[in-house]
Amino acid sequence: MFRFEYCKPVMRKVVPSGPDWIHEIKYDGYRGRVVRDGKDVKVFSRSGLDWTWRYPFIVEAALKIKQKSFVIDGEICVLDVRGVSDFNALHSNRHNDEAQFYTFDIVALEGDDLRELPLFERKGKLAKVLHRRPEGIFVAPFEQGEIGPQLFEAACRMELEGIVSKHRERRYRSRTCDWIKVKNRKHPAYSRVADQF
Repeated sequence: MFRFEYCKPVMRKVVPSGPDWIHEIKYDGYRGRVVRDGKDVKVFSRSGLDWTWRYPFIVEAALKIKQKSFVIDGEICVLDVRGVSDFNALHSNRHNDEAQFYTFDIVALEGDDLRELPLFERKGKLAKVLHRRPEGIFVAPFEQGEIGPQLFEAACRMELEGIVSKHRERRYRSRTCDWIKVKNRKHPAYSRVADQF
């Protein structure tokens, strides 16, 4: 079983806006990974718990993908009628069969470890793997370049959690992750994090 340490975004107050930055909307869910090896699919939590039994829709979607071996990184989410992630619905465990996987990176494909590839190449491979988007797994849309701050403002207006920015040339690194997350201070997720401290 392919194992890896997650690249965990670092909290910042300012969104980077250089031409080489990629910006993704941050969904409010549980970080996880989906691992497929032939007909075997596993869904793991960030801490390594086996949640395969818990999210059947995601497993079903992974089995519909043409490629037989991959590891994808993303967020387990329950979406509301607007397509916005609803953490309370996810956390309640009453909507497990509706949970979907919002994937933003691929770390292994057909036996190859992709973590040494730059982000834009991994994104390209992820898009090809999911180009026929099976319901239950969807690719994080992103914008590149100077648009970061404006995208963050738009995310806040839409009452979303925030955005995550990543340099297009960077490798997948766990201990020296340079992904940057900027959170909407009015979003409930910001209060949950603040309450922990």
